[in-house]
Amino acid sequence: MAQSGSNTPVSAAQERHGVAAGLKDQVSGLMDSAIALRRGLHAWPEIGNTLPKTREQVLAALDGLPLDITLHQTTSGIAAMLTGDKSGPTVMLRGDMDALPMPEDTGLDFASNVENCMHACGHDTHTSMLVSTARLLSERRSEIPGRVLFMFQPGEEGYHGAQFMLDEGLLNVSPLSDGTPSPIKAAYALHIVSSIPVGMVGSRGGPVMASSDTLSITITGRGGHASEPFRTLDPIPVACEIVQALQMMITRRIDTFDPSVVTITRLIAGTTTNVIPETALIEGTIRAVSEKTRNKVHENIRRVAEGIAAAHEMQAVVEIKYGYPVTVNDTPSVDFALDIAESLLGEGKAVRMPAPVMGAEDFSYVLNKLPGAMIFLGGTPADKNAATAAPNHSNRVYFDETSMSHGVALYASLALRTLGVTLS
Repeated sequence: MAQSGSNTPVSAAQERHGVAAGLKDQVSGLMDSAIALRRGLHAWPEIGNTLPKTREQVLAALDGLPLDITLHQTTSGIAAMLTGDKSGPTVMLRGDMDALPMPEDTGLDFASNVENCMHACGHDTHTSMLVSTARLLSERRSEIPGRVLFMFQPGEEGYHGAQFMLDEGLLNVSPLSDGTPSPIKAAYALHIVSSIPVGMVGSRGGPVMASSDTLSITITGRGGHASEPFRTLDPIPVACEIVQALQMMITRRIDTFDPSVVTITRLIAGTTTNVIPETALIEGTIRAVSEKTRNKVHENIRRVAEGIAAAHEMQAVVEIKYGYPVTVNDTPSVDFALDIAESLLGEGKAVRMPAPVMGAEDFSYVLNKLPGAMIFLGGTPADKNAATAAPNHSNRVYFDETSMSHGVALYASLALRTLGVTLS
């Protein structure tokens, strides 16, 4: 183990990248403003692709920085480009900005002022960290050989905001002013989670998050009096049979090592106690970590539902709405990111995840176009048990704001190292 000038042990990763004391000092100086912005965003959350208050706060926070800003038209998306003093490629960093349609019960001083709207997935921290990274890198503009594209994205929570920004030409970056091409070399996103302790990060190469599709099955029979089921075609027991059969289909027809989850979350039928309804409706979600399994599950759901309904002389109409694709990390990008994270956070603090997360992300659209990685940032306070802490999307979820300093340092380091700048 090498020694620094103060005789403090230095890890192998720190030897490779340098102990980024200067960068950490910069991050420390940005934390007051980062926390203030995060709390402002948290207090006034917005849902979907149209986030006027959020966009206004972000633009105010970016004001005065040497950025070329493009306001997207189909959404409240913001693309902010920082051009360094030297020629080189572009690296993209993404932060999502939208909230969830749910109540907040955290008791925080800066809790949501908007009824049934909460930043329960930490996007307020992502946005604030990305703004702080833009400030940090702007101060180091003279060192940068190339450009950094900051993607402030709305609509991650089911609204396909990333796809809208891609459709508006987010990745169509122009050459530098001297005509030198500056293509996007890599893209990175951080996502804070309450199931990882603060001071740690995790990721993995290959599939890291699942696809997410919605399922709707309408079973049509023949209604009638509840006392005379033999004169009807009762869709309710058929719906129940289909739900049970879908669970067996997953456990018996889908490869354990290429998994899928089918969860039925709604079963709607009937209006009163003495009427057998004509129809029953089943709704739920489908998750998979490969396109092969995703397509196989879709086919099997149709076969099971239609077959069971037909066996009872009824009809099942299956509708599957495609959501986000599988989020697939580029393995070299993950190796690169975790190596840098360990140099910043310490040995053993960057963890290679053994399995994907079955949640979904629209950063998948970006990673279908560019090499890069989604990296999970620990946000559980050190004195709390990450295994029992309120999870993301909980009305009581709490993220330790000290984790934001780690996120800013990692965002900035990823950008600088991708462009070949040694950390200092």
